Amino acid sequence: MSNNIKNTNNIRPPFFPGSTQSPSRIKARNDAKRKQELDQITKDHTSVSINQKIKDFSRIKKMVDASREIDNSDKIMDLKNRIKSGTYMIDEGKIAEKILENEY
Repeated sequence: MSNNIKNTNNIRPPFFPGSTQSPSRIKARNDAKRKQELDQITKDHTSVSINQKIKDFSRIKKMVDASREIDNSDKIMDLKNRIKSGTYMIDEGKIAEKILENEY
């Protein structure tokens, strides 16, 4: 039994590798007018807004990254040692001044 089916158009279905289609059968999905219309809609309705808090954070982060690094390890060790030995004295007046400076 043989298969006598012949493709009279010499056009293979497009799902076969290497298949071809006649140019008259190929239709563009969107014509030039529709493409321009879609481009304009996209242009008019596409926007991105960034929250002001994020902008502020970004600006502050850039400033911090650009500033020089401060090494307070010696000062911290001195304070820890003074607290452990009981020689650290709290100056209430300085604390009150700093609070008032920051509050008012």
